[in-house]
Amino acid sequence: MKPSILFASLLLSTSTFAATQFEQIDTYTIKASQDYLSDIPAQNANGTINAIIEIPTGDNEKWEVSKRDSSIINWEFKNGQPRIVHYLGYPGNYGTIPSTALPKSLGGDGDPLDILVLGAAMERGSVAPVRVIGGIKMLDGGEQDDKLIAVPVVEQSPFKDIESVEQLQEEYPGVVEIVKTWFANYKGADGGMKVEGVMSGEEAQKVLEQAMKHFKA
Repeated sequence: MKPSILFASLLLSTSTFAATQFEQIDTYTIKASQDYLSDIPAQNANGTINAIIEIPTGDNEKWEVSKRDSSIINWEFKNGQPRIVHYLGYPGNYGTIPSTALPKSLGGDGDPLDILVLGAAMERGSVAPVRVIGGIKMLDGGEQDDKLIAVPVVEQSPFKDIESVEQLQEEYPGVVEIVKTWFANYKGADGGMKVEGVMSGEEAQKVLEQAMKHFKA
């Protein structure tokens, strides 16, 4: 299959991260030329945050960076079958932030931070420079499982000038409620998901800084 460029036109010239190639090598696997989680910085020189896109907006296939080889993004399997979310497609581009890890002692689960990038679908396997504006405080089966919310910084995005979740709520009423409703219900009535509230931009930035610091420790 034809290789793609991880950043190409999306990455701003003031960033320090070099473009990397990736390709889908079979139905269930995307392979990058670098380690998604350790070779890509969380933050660029211009202050934007890198988001690894695992699930494009509107998609129902559950993909994630492999825990065994983080240069790979796999379609998850459950009970011997590729995992499909039996609900409306994702309300944004879902993925993870590289070079981050938040331990349970700080409210995380020990994994890289989850992130939802609002707007049009981006290519699975790509890495987008984004601006973190807030987040959703959540419990999954009783354990903290917060999701950061971000917006693209490319000119084509209607959200490109949004700086905070409060501004998003004011200028685009209903978007935050859509995201909250989706995450509370996408696993079904007995899925164990509970939304506890909205995270401000300042709170999200603090979580991000803690996760970057812990990854480096």
